[in-house]
Amino acid sequence: MSIGPAPAVDAAGRGCETSIVAVPDAQFLAMVDRLAEVERAHAADYTSFSVRGKRFGYYWPRTHTTGLKQTLSEQIALVAERPDVFEVQFTSGGFGWVVVYLERIDADELTELLYEAWQLSAPESLVQDHPLRL
Repeated sequence: MSIGPAPAVDAAGRGCETSIVAVPDAQFLAMVDRLAEVERAHAADYTSFSVRGKRFGYYWPRTHTTGLKQTLSEQIALVAERPDVFEVQFTSGGFGWVVVYLERIDADELTELLYEAWQLSAPESLVQDHPLRL
């Protein structure tokens, strides 16, 4: 599965130059769209993402952030290493969720974290059929 960085686009969907450390909202949403069988649910202030009924992420347009499912150890490591990019969202069911500031992360790293979040919720057969390709 190739969910690698999509071409950078501005709010109107036009191509644009971006900083190395920044993922525009439209680019993030394009990354999500390249994952297999993603279901979106829209609420007043956020959108959630699931695969076959299991949640793996959230997106808040007002704050330009995403919340992604991770292992507990990955949650702790990310927040400890770069608290300016990541913060603890919550823990649930043996997983640690992290808030990611889109303007403070590069596209390759976000691609990997997004795929890992999806992979933690997707059935094994679906993951095998859709490996990460950067």
